[in-house]
Amino acid sequence: MAKVYNLFLSLCLAAIIPAFQANILDNTTYAKQHINLVDNEYWKERAIIARKLSEEAYFPDPHALSRNFSSIIIEDIAGSKHVRRNLNGQRAGVACEATNNIDRCWRCDPNWADNRQKLVNCVQGFGRNTTGGKGGPIYIVTSPADNDMVNPKPGTLRHAVTRDGPLWIIFARSMNIRLNQELMVSSNKTIDGRGVDIYITKGAGITLQYVSNVIIHGIKIHDIVPGTGGLIRDSESHFGFRTRSDGDGISIFGASNIWIDHVSMRKCSDGLIDAIMGSTAITISNSHFTDHNDVMLFGANDQHTIDKVMQITLVFNHFGKRLIQRMPRCRFGFVHVVNNDYTHWEMYAIGGSSKPTIISEGNRFVAPDNNNAKEVTKRVTNDDWKNWQWRSINDAFVNGAFFVQSGPELVDRPFSSKDMIAGKDGSYVQRLTSFAGSLKCRVVDARTNCVLANKSKRKGQKMQGYMQDALLNSNLVIYFFNLFIKIYLYNFFSSR
Repeated sequence: MAKVYNLFLSLCLAAIIPAFQANILDNTTYAKQHINLVDNEYWKERAIIARKLSEEAYFPDPHALSRNFSSIIIEDIAGSKHVRRNLNGQRAGVACEATNNIDRCWRCDPNWADNRQKLVNCVQGFGRNTTGGKGGPIYIVTSPADNDMVNPKPGTLRHAVTRDGPLWIIFARSMNIRLNQELMVSSNKTIDGRGVDIYITKGAGITLQYVSNVIIHGIKIHDIVPGTGGLIRDSESHFGFRTRSDGDGISIFGASNIWIDHVSMRKCSDGLIDAIMGSTAITISNSHFTDHNDVMLFGANDQHTIDKVMQITLVFNHFGKRLIQRMPRCRFGFVHVVNNDYTHWEMYAIGGSSKPTIISEGNRFVAPDNNNAKEVTKRVTNDDWKNWQWRSINDAFVNGAFFVQSGPELVDRPFSSKDMIAGKDGSYVQRLTSFAGSLKCRVVDARTNCVLANKSKRKGQKMQGYMQDALLNSNLVIYFFNLFIKIYLYNFFSSR
C-alpha cells in the first residue's frame, strides 16, 4: 500500500510542479520551462551567489576590453606570416599551423597533452578570466553510460561534472554519450575533449545554471532533444526535481566566466547556445555551427533587465551551412562579434531587441541568393531601434550583404587607427577561422598535433591534411634514403 501511495504522490507532483513558475531573481515568469523547480530556497541561494559573481565579472568599460583584444589580434596577424614562413622552411617534421592567437597559445606546443591546464592562459575576450578546472586534479571519464541521474556511476561524465571543487575532465577514449537528462555542470570544471572524439548526441544537452568558471572544449554536440525531467543531481550535496528541458545544446542560465572553444554543433531541438538571466563574461570561440534554425539566443525576455550585465565575445567562429537565423539574437547587454565567418543564413544573421549594443568588427558576411534576405541585421520594429548602438567596423560583405548601422559613433573606438587592419574587409577571416570546430589531436613526428576532425571541413583543409601526411611520408623516405647512402659509402670505403 505504501508503494502505491508513493507512486500516486509522485504522479501528483509531476502534474502540479509546472504550475510553480516563479522567477527567483525578478519576480517575473521564468524564461525557460526547464528552470521550474521544487526546492526554491536552494536555488534562491544559488541565484544570489551567481548574481554577485556576475557583477564581479562585469566590465564597466567593455570598449576598453574590445580595444585590447583587437590589438592582440593585430599583433598575431602581423606575426603569423613570419611564423608561417619559418615553418614552411623546415626540412623535417610537420609544421603546426595555428591561425589565430587563441590557438597559437597552445596548439603548437608538442607537450600540450602533458600540460592540459595551460589552455586556461589562452582565453580572450569577455570570458578571459575563466579558469575552469585549473588547479584541480585530472578526472578521466572511462564510460559513456548515463543511467543514474541521482547517483551517477564513477567514471561517467555526469559523475565528473557534479563533483565539488575544480576538476579537469578528460576522456580515456572516443565516446558517443547519450544524456538521458540535461547534464547539470557545477562550477570550476573543464570538459576537455582533446585527443579523442567526443559526441554528445541524441539525448539531452548541457546546462550551466548559476555556476561560474566552466570551460567546454573540443567536443561535438548534435541532435539534442528535450529531457523529460525528474530527479537530477547538480552537485555532490544536492539533487532535485527538474521539469522538461528545452533541448538546447548548451544552456547558460545566470552563469559567469564561461568559455566555449572548438565545439562543433548542429541540430538541437531549441537553440545551439542560449545565454540568459544575467549570464555574463562569456567567450565563444573557434566553433563551427551548421544545420539549425535558432542558433544563439542572448537574453530570452524583454522584461529581464538583469541581462544588461551580459557581455559576450564571439570570435573566430564559422557560421556554416543550413543555418537560418539568430547568430546571435540579443537583448540588452554588450556583444562583440569579431572575426567570424558568416557563410550561410536564410533570414538574417544578427538580430535583437531591448537596445543591445552590438559591435561587429572584421567579420565576413556572405549573403544568400534570396534578394529578400541580404540584410545582415534584424531589429524588432516596435522599439526605437535607431538609437541602439549597432556598428559595423571593417566587415566584408559578399553577394550583396549589407549591415544597417544605428546609434552614435563609438566615442572610444574598439581599436585605434593603427589597428584598423583587424577587420580590413574581413580579408583575414577565412584564415583566422580555418580550424573552427572540434579538432582531432594526434602525435605526428614526435609532435602532438591538432587538425580538423569534423566531417564538414572547409575547402582546402582536407587537402591540407593530406599534404601534411604526404610531407611526413616524403621526409621519412628522404631520411631512410640518406641513411642508406651513408651505410653504403661507409661499407665501400671500409672494404678498400
